[in-house]
Amino acid sequence: MQDEKTKQAIAAALGRIPSGLFILTAQHEDRRAGMLASWVQQVCFQPPMVSIAIGKGRPIMPLISESRRFGLCQLPKNEKGILRKFAGGSDGIQDPFLGLELVHDSVLTLPLLAHTLGFLECELTCHMDVEGDHDIFVGIVRNGQYFGGEPHVHVRDNGLKY
Repeated sequence: MQDEKTKQAIAAALGRIPSGLFILTAQHEDRRAGMLASWVQQVCFQPPMVSIAIGKGRPIMPLISESRRFGLCQLPKNEKGILRKFAGGSDGIQDPFLGLELVHDSVLTLPLLAHTLGFLECELTCHMDVEGDHDIFVGIVRNGQYFGGEPHVHVRDNGLKY
């Protein structure tokens, strides 16, 4: 059991791990979803693979599991509009991409946002329940594009809270 001082030290150290900000996207049949994601990491060079941590119970999880694919659109520095739109995730009822410009040459038939730093299209290879408050999804990158600009880098004050 950890004392309060140790918990605070761990929270501060974890909070300083920098991450990018992404819009995670998925589509299965006629349902589309998107959410703000920051726990994204490249895990392999060959084949190129990325991992993403998603909070349990998020509406996007079944779409990824059923379709076996997901997209990541990296937010550029100082992007506020898209960030606000997806910060709470999508409820699964209304299409969150209505009114937004999308990339039209998706290889995996995913909703990909045009006004971002770039995108990755991934085919799911692994879903892990790590017995915490998030699950890990790993995907092979099947397509991607970099449009240009600087990434939005996110650092938390406390690595134990949202």
